[in-house]
Amino acid sequence: MLKMMIPRSWFRMLCLTLLQLGALTYIAAAQGKFTLSGYVKDSLSGETLIGASVAINGRGKGVTTNAYGYFSITLSEGSYEVTCSYTGYESRKQTVLLNRDQSLNLFLSPRITTNAEVVVYAKRRDGNVKNAQMGKIDLSMNQVKSLPVLFGEVDVLKTLQLLPGVRNAGEGNAGFYVRGGGPDQNLIMLDDAVVYNTGHLFGFFSVFNSDAIKNTSLIKGGMPAQYGGRLSSVIDIAMKDGNMNKMEMEGGIGLISSRFSIQGPIKKEKASFIVSARRTYIDALVKPFVPSTSAFYGSGYYFYDLNTKVNYRFSDKDRLYLSGYFGRDVFDFRNNQRSFGANIPWGNATATVRWNHVFHRKLFSNTTLVFNNYNFAFNGTQNNLSFNVSSGIRDLTAKFDMDYYPSPQHKLKWGAMVTHHTFKPNLVSGRSDTISFEPNNAQRKFATESGIYVQDDWEVSDKLQVNAGLRFSTFTQIGPYTSFVTDADGNKLDSTSYGGTEQVKTYGGLEPRLTVRYSLNDASSIKASVTRNLQYIHLVSNAGSTLPTDLWVPSTLRVRPQLSWQYALGYFRNFKDNEWETSVELYYKTMENQIEYREGYTPSLKDPEEEFVFGDGWSYGSEFFVRRNRGRLTGWIGYTLSWTWRKFPGLNAGEKYPARYDRRHDLSVVATYELNRKWKLGGVFVYGTGNATTLPERFYIIGGVLTQEYSRINQYRLPAYHRMDLSATYTPIPRKERRMKSSWVFSIYNVYSRLNPYFIYYDQEGSPYDGSLKVSAKQVSLFPIIPSVTWNFKF
Repeated sequence: MLKMMIPRSWFRMLCLTLLQLGALTYIAAAQGKFTLSGYVKDSLSGETLIGASVAINGRGKGVTTNAYGYFSITLSEGSYEVTCSYTGYESRKQTVLLNRDQSLNLFLSPRITTNAEVVVYAKRRDGNVKNAQMGKIDLSMNQVKSLPVLFGEVDVLKTLQLLPGVRNAGEGNAGFYVRGGGPDQNLIMLDDAVVYNTGHLFGFFSVFNSDAIKNTSLIKGGMPAQYGGRLSSVIDIAMKDGNMNKMEMEGGIGLISSRFSIQGPIKKEKASFIVSARRTYIDALVKPFVPSTSAFYGSGYYFYDLNTKVNYRFSDKDRLYLSGYFGRDVFDFRNNQRSFGANIPWGNATATVRWNHVFHRKLFSNTTLVFNNYNFAFNGTQNNLSFNVSSGIRDLTAKFDMDYYPSPQHKLKWGAMVTHHTFKPNLVSGRSDTISFEPNNAQRKFATESGIYVQDDWEVSDKLQVNAGLRFSTFTQIGPYTSFVTDADGNKLDSTSYGGTEQVKTYGGLEPRLTVRYSLNDASSIKASVTRNLQYIHLVSNAGSTLPTDLWVPSTLRVRPQLSWQYALGYFRNFKDNEWETSVELYYKTMENQIEYREGYTPSLKDPEEEFVFGDGWSYGSEFFVRRNRGRLTGWIGYTLSWTWRKFPGLNAGEKYPARYDRRHDLSVVATYELNRKWKLGGVFVYGTGNATTLPERFYIIGGVLTQEYSRINQYRLPAYHRMDLSATYTPIPRKERRMKSSWVFSIYNVYSRLNPYFIYYDQEGSPYDGSLKVSAKQVSLFPIIPSVTWNFKF
């Protein structure tokens, strides 16, 4: 199947590359060089550590572990001192006599935090200067959990929104925009499974349970060739594997939700598992206050998540992972006076099977199979009438990736993938008494997406490092599908039918990726990158954020894939032995084939494609970042100055206009202070230019009805957004005989109760007939000051 979806010339090229690289392995061995390889792990839990540093002292050589904690380095015969380090863990030194190929598993012990040493997230403290990769940040869950959040719900996506170049979609929203791109242009993965809807409670919370997450990586510039299908960024989230050595339970009880996780060995040092669950109880808290006589009795809302993972190590060369996620939001609405009811469930389900195999100490492979399903439904009833509307997307994916370490100067990676997509935009059915309404669902669409890539992380010299990659991707819309020819009024004149798996339309192209780092000295460097990205699926929204009613649609005969070029240049400098790190990055990005609904669009049963208009976009800006990594006071300041534009021939009279997520100034100040062994304080301040918006400028009375004439698109700005959040974490010092550890997190969201604008609406008073009509603009705000408390436990 994979060979069929990738051009034969590319398939032959990949096979030839594999043979050549295999030959290089034996040539290197014959020249008196040997390979040291293995895994870096947590000494207590056995969890592999992603991005740990393995350095050869005195040689200026080293390597970082891959996404599965594996490393490999080839050196000449001799004795070496190896230092392994990872933030939050004690460094480990070990002398190795390398006179043959050797396996070495390195176990690091978690560091006991003291007042003099507090470290924020960064896998290597000098990684921002030494690595060629631009715009990549790794998040530690310990840092995420110490920051104040809405309703005490720890949220990794909210923390990402505090970084320069990443802006939020609005008050409390889980949607976000990176360097001028839309919310659909972010590739968000959980254990290699794409997550299409990241928000609970209509986007106010993210779907990621912090207790189940091991590592989160954000890449907002210079995207490596292994990632594809999106224009703006990658968020790669890895779940915990499960404690290999002992049973462990943890959780938390908050104001609106609780969570619980259990993990432990199935067979010590061979197999482990983790199960993590979270559920809100808003429905249970509100229900006692709604009398049974109320017209809205029976209404309610809740969401839940379930993360599971099992892994088994067959040998030092083979390991199998099975992981899954299932989450749902359920909203029930009842109006008993009008005999109306609605049930609105939506959510994601993913399942991932991964097999790691070490072909050779220098050659590491990962084979992945992924099932993923996102679905939104609206089920309504009124008297004897029932109807439902559903939309969603379902994927089946196969991936194959290989890491090859021919020498300390090169780290090669290559692979291929194929995905079968099923899109379900606006499927409608209904029933009235004994009469059923079930259309033929002609809007269901099918497609196959494939890709092949190769990249090399090449250390040319002590000063120059290059990360170069090339990706080739294709996207084919396949049948069954019927294409219609319509007149100006939308009447169908002719049609063309395509059978099952018959090709309807194919797109594809090359996606070169290049990042260069030049070291000025040990503490500073300059980096530059250029990337070309293709995106074949699109999220079309009639609102300013990712809501469950937004539609995922594929590239088709009418809809072309999105295309972007991004150029970035940055200066990176660390001070005081990497205690302080700073950076300035400039970027410019062009985006083609952007999609919006036409002016005056209203939802209907028509194919959504008939309501689209197409245009271009571009964005540019600068990002400033200062972070302190050590000491009692840690944190960062991030500032972004940016412009984001759109231009559509069919919108705004063809003139350019600012995108709704254009934000001129964006500032975040984040701080954590270790008061003593028991108390840790946290604070966040954010400021941002108000969102661009379209407002009515004139009002007319036509036939006794008030009619509005709107301004040009996004001509006005809402008031600036700003707020301050504070938190205090109390961790009692446990008695030695007690296994359970606990902490209390007290937080205040929006300390000075700033009423930030959510949207503006116009209210009418009086009558147009006696001249007393008054129209006034009113602002809707969501959250005033909100205190919360959460009790966390672990044993």
